[in-house]
Amino acid sequence: MKNSPLKRRQFLGFSSAFLGSLILKACGNTPDQYFTQESQELPIIEDRFTEKESIPFKIAIVLPGIITDKAWNQSGYEGVKLIEEKLGVETAYVEQVSQADQAETLAGFARRGYNLVYAHGGQFDAAIQQVAAQFPDTFFIGVNGAVSGENIASLRIDHLQGSYLCGILGALMTKSNQMAYITAQSFQATDEELRGFELGAKSINPDIKITPSYTGDWNDAAKAKEATLALISAGSDVIYQWLDNASPAVLQTAEEKGIYAFGNTVDQLNIAPKAVLTTPVKRLDLAINYLAELAEKKELKGQIYSLGLDYSDILYMGEFNDVISDEMISKINTIKEAIVSQKITFEPCQENGKSTLCVNKSLS
Repeated sequence: MKNSPLKRRQFLGFSSAFLGSLILKACGNTPDQYFTQESQELPIIEDRFTEKESIPFKIAIVLPGIITDKAWNQSGYEGVKLIEEKLGVETAYVEQVSQADQAETLAGFARRGYNLVYAHGGQFDAAIQQVAAQFPDTFFIGVNGAVSGENIASLRIDHLQGSYLCGILGALMTKSNQMAYITAQSFQATDEELRGFELGAKSINPDIKITPSYTGDWNDAAKAKEATLALISAGSDVIYQWLDNASPAVLQTAEEKGIYAFGNTVDQLNIAPKAVLTTPVKRLDLAINYLAELAEKKELKGQIYSLGLDYSDILYMGEFNDVISDEMISKINTIKEAIVSQKITFEPCQENGKSTLCVNKSLS
């Protein structure tokens, strides 16, 4: 696979034009109404089919946030649109699904005969496990998940690899030797991303302090801004964030206060061009389509699929801020190639009595 250049990469979104698919609109209704409401007065599901009366393969995605967040949820939505375009199958989505409604929403798609259902976030793992056994003819994929089974797979971008490179860059830019990580929840994917950021930073300066902060909400901009201001007041001058609709609040607050930050998932330099150093771009649309192609060919297995920097069209560094020197970019490029060639790997280890991941550098 041809490696993508690290400098001046731009995120290429896909059109959200509907090609005649089933459209679901998430409202504040109970889960049963998503799938049993027949009245045209309160349409929770609106069927719009192509000229084909019957399409044998149907794919859906369940999203925790809105499809216009220019981050995590939008990338998931664009994934099913890409599937629709490339495979010509019927697709559907439902957005803003709360924790309480996860299991019933997933089950609703299975009852309606969907062959493949994506749950877009590690927070869906428990719901997937609850529902999958009841619907053996539906394959469930947890994006960012950590579960697998007979009809369960997880799709993971290797967040640790991208955040390791950001940790190195942040360590080269910080003046206070204090950096921070802001996200909504602690689960395996966010924990790994935090660990990668820490490992990368400490490979440059072991004395750098990394402070994590959890807002409890992926989309609440007020909470994100409050957390950002608190971290800046405590001395952090570089912030790595992973949020959804709330991510601009972090980036713009960083710019207002004259510190640096990192984008996430889609190239976010344009949101706060004076603050954003770069973005680990995660082409979830391509990754989601990749597993759909496996499913259509009946090659999808009940396992965890982890796609890293060796999938250079799926995970790569986005555009670099002009404050980043060519020397720094060259260093990031060199370390990226070492990860791809497995001269640098991340292995299970024990640290302070806890299981975690550590850097293993090969001399070969």
